[in-house]
Amino acid sequence: MPFARLPESLNQAAKPEQLQQAYSYAQERFAELGVDCEKAIEAALAVPLSAHCWQADDVTGLEAGAETLDSGGLKATGNYPGVATTGDQIRQDFEVAAKLIPGALRFNIHAMYAETGGRPVARDELDPRHFTAWVDWCKDHGWGLDFNPTCFAHPMVADGLTLSHHRKTVRDFWVRHCIASREIARYFARHLGPSVCNIWLPDGRKDSTVDRRGPRERLAKALDTVLAHKMPGVIDTVESKLFGIGVEDYTVGNHEFYLLYAATRGCGICFDMGHFHPTESVADKISATALFVKHILLHVSRGVRWDSDHVVRLNDELRALCDEAVRSGAMGRLLWATDFFDASINRIAAWVLGLRAVRKALLFALLEPYKLAAEAERVGDGAAKLAIEELRAELPFGAVWDWACHKADTPLGLAWLVDVRRYEETVLSQRGR
Repeated sequence: MPFARLPESLNQAAKPEQLQQAYSYAQERFAELGVDCEKAIEAALAVPLSAHCWQADDVTGLEAGAETLDSGGLKATGNYPGVATTGDQIRQDFEVAAKLIPGALRFNIHAMYAETGGRPVARDELDPRHFTAWVDWCKDHGWGLDFNPTCFAHPMVADGLTLSHHRKTVRDFWVRHCIASREIARYFARHLGPSVCNIWLPDGRKDSTVDRRGPRERLAKALDTVLAHKMPGVIDTVESKLFGIGVEDYTVGNHEFYLLYAATRGCGICFDMGHFHPTESVADKISATALFVKHILLHVSRGVRWDSDHVVRLNDELRALCDEAVRSGAMGRLLWATDFFDASINRIAAWVLGLRAVRKALLFALLEPYKLAAEAERVGDGAAKLAIEELRAELPFGAVWDWACHKADTPLGLAWLVDVRRYEETVLSQRGR
């Protein structure tokens, strides 16, 4: 693929004395507002971000003998060369990306990424043996590992329904699959520390749904069966969605259903930034939900019109999300993961862009002069509050971010793109030949 011309200076290492000078000035500016840059950097780099494996292979999975089936409204568009087709390639690709992303990392896989030695294994018969390569790999890198049942792209997705289907045989299959998934997550937790097991399913109808209550009753009962037994080290979460392709009229597991389910059952809830109406603020949900639900999993994505999973960027929605996460006082109960897929650009670059953007937004939030702004709000000085918030746009945040990248031994600016391009030329361009 052709590459745009970039400045030669990107191939040169940043000069430490220039970085230090810029950072010292930034420290002084933030300190005037009561903000400690060193503490903010340390806190931002310590937040574990769980990177999703499905960016590497366009949500294809590794199932032996799998049919090409409806994916439940999920589709990665584009045909950029170099797509990963094996577990080893996915792991190799992410190792390249991880070196370019500052801060603590985890990894996140779906059940469809089981490695069964070429032998077809039914999803309700999966067990930890099919994921040992992922565990060993994460252990080598010091990463945690999270999991998801794959309740889509399968013959047992009947009439667009899984756990909410009216046929007991269909429901029971997916119950067994979700229980097996929790057992796999428990295996991860035993070897790598706590593991998030997030349940999302595409159940819904395309048009003019008459019976809306029935599927929700069945879904609640099925989930109760799945979550009947506590599993040490497993953090269970459930994920809603507004609609999907082919599920425009009615989604069984909508926001209200899962919010109330999590609040009454004691499990966690997942907020995916692309699963709500474009004008709805996910940020505003954090402080409200944290009062009643222990764990909130944030799937950081970027919705564009009806597509929920564009590569994350440092936009207003992401800044608002991270601001509210820090302000809410619930950071210790928030779980961070990315969830997007783009087959039209270099897939390693997509990972790096998205995960660096999340880390950047977290640092920006931790540098907020929150105490000053909150005090102005408390005394009723709205002008001062707005002025303080507006001042953030003028402060030298870039120098602090550069210093954070320097401390984490990761490239500054666009320098990471040089490494990605080199990998594309030497590895990705050879795939499929």
